Amino acid sequence: MTDLKELMAKAQEAQTRLASLQRELASRRVEGSAGGGMVRVVLSGAMRVLEIEIEPALLASNDRAMLQDLTAAAVNAALANAQRMMQEEMQKASSGLALPSFGGPGPGTS
Repeated sequence: MTDLKELMAKAQEAQTRLASLQRELASRRVEGSAGGGMVRVVLSGAMRVLEIEIEPALLASNDRAMLQDLTAAAVNAALANAQRMMQEEMQKASSGLALPSFGGPGPGTS
């Protein structure tokens, strides 16, 4: 019975740490750019767009298709960077959890 209590305590601790990490990540800023920095996008760790900066020269070119493509590429780059940051931080956080082992071979092992 103590193993179950210990497991429940560890699960509660993990849940508390995860909620804290999510709040901390949401306050971070991540950016992505495209076109050699002609378009720059800043996201929060909560995956919200905070800023989009476009070089005046790109606006002056009146190339709508290029502007659309570069904006989409910059947003996608920022999203990829935010996801990478979140994954790395979650791996760091979960590596510190010492959940008890139940022993024995896993499913499908002999």
